[in-house]
Amino acid sequence: MCDRLFLIIITLSVVFSLYNETEACTTAVLSGKATVDGRPILLKHRDSDFFQNKLMYFSDGQYNYIGLVNSEDIEGKEVWSGANSVGFAIMNAASYNLNDNDTTKLKDQEGIIMKVALQSCKTVDDFGNLLDNWPKPMGVEANFGVIDANGGAAYFETTNFGYTIFDVTDPAVAPDGYLIRTNYSTTGSPDGGYGYIRYTTAESLLKIGKEKNILSYRYLLQDVSRSLRHSLLNLNLKDKPYPNEDDDFFVHFQDYIPRHSSVTTMAVQGVSEGKNPGFTTIWTILGFPLCSVTLPTWVLGGQDLPTLLISDETGNAPLCNMALQLKERCFPIARGSGWKYMNLTALLSDQSNGILQKLLPIENSILNMTEKHLSKWRNSDIERSKISSLYRQLTEYLTLEYNSKFGL
Repeated sequence: MCDRLFLIIITLSVVFSLYNETEACTTAVLSGKATVDGRPILLKHRDSDFFQNKLMYFSDGQYNYIGLVNSEDIEGKEVWSGANSVGFAIMNAASYNLNDNDTTKLKDQEGIIMKVALQSCKTVDDFGNLLDNWPKPMGVEANFGVIDANGGAAYFETTNFGYTIFDVTDPAVAPDGYLIRTNYSTTGSPDGGYGYIRYTTAESLLKIGKEKNILSYRYLLQDVSRSLRHSLLNLNLKDKPYPNEDDDFFVHFQDYIPRHSSVTTMAVQGVSEGKNPGFTTIWTILGFPLCSVTLPTWVLGGQDLPTLLISDETGNAPLCNMALQLKERCFPIARGSGWKYMNLTALLSDQSNGILQKLLPIENSILNMTEKHLSKWRNSDIERSKISSLYRQLTEYLTLEYNSKFGL
């Protein structure tokens, strides 16, 4: 009997450790009060066991939208973050402490709800109404984050039968103008769920950004999503000296914001209240974020998204494929628990030949080029032909850079 009980405990421990690693996200909702330009931002650093992700353009609802989709989901039945043509955006982080005593068998409906929300919602209130009218039980346990073109920004801690809303624009709820959620909910069972270390890391980084007045989509993507700080160990792997490029230097790589299970980061930059929602920008790091580069998309640009971000003849997105090939250099040990150990030299080296060191200048060029176009468009208008032209320009540039820098 004792042996059987021990086996059950071990099995459950393995199952929950897998959930902790592969179904975990680090997210943030920032109102315009917190950001440098007054535009709200939705951040989702996605962890999943679906390593292959892609973007899809949809025109199957009241509003057109762009969504992040698992590559194997050919029809795009589930969406894991995205934005629509009227400036509504949504993402989620799985929670593991909301439905503790719930015996409901229906679950994992978050991607379906987010797809319907993008099809039909214009405002934060619309999403609340959607949840109110969704058949119960909903089959969810999640922290949904949303923003809209009217300045709305909120989290919905959502169970099978209801939700609690946290208005990020309310100083009494979010005194700094932003909130963070990982894989537990504040209305859930105390100390339940996961992601407390990642939450603390993100909290410290956003606090720094707020104090320095540098909270922007770029800061969130480059300094938060790709942070190599570990708040519990008081360690930052980006601190010099970097390892010698001729020597492997393995580190135990768990409970950082980026992890082996990180598959994509998306930052949806909304618009200032009263401005054209067509300028809502979806900044996406497709694939393992430490080995990929940010590219922009706009729903107004239509269905011809950058070819690097959509599925090709293999069914996968080229940028995701390239990022995963570089990821193998970071995690070269395939056997046993090798996935828990990252070769830091592959990312950062004393000769500046690490993957991340090569990619950041490329990404900054892309962001600078995009911002130059956006500043012109915001002063006049945004045209689909100009967006398509920028997509082609960025695609050609990034393809050449991956080939010349990494032989991909």
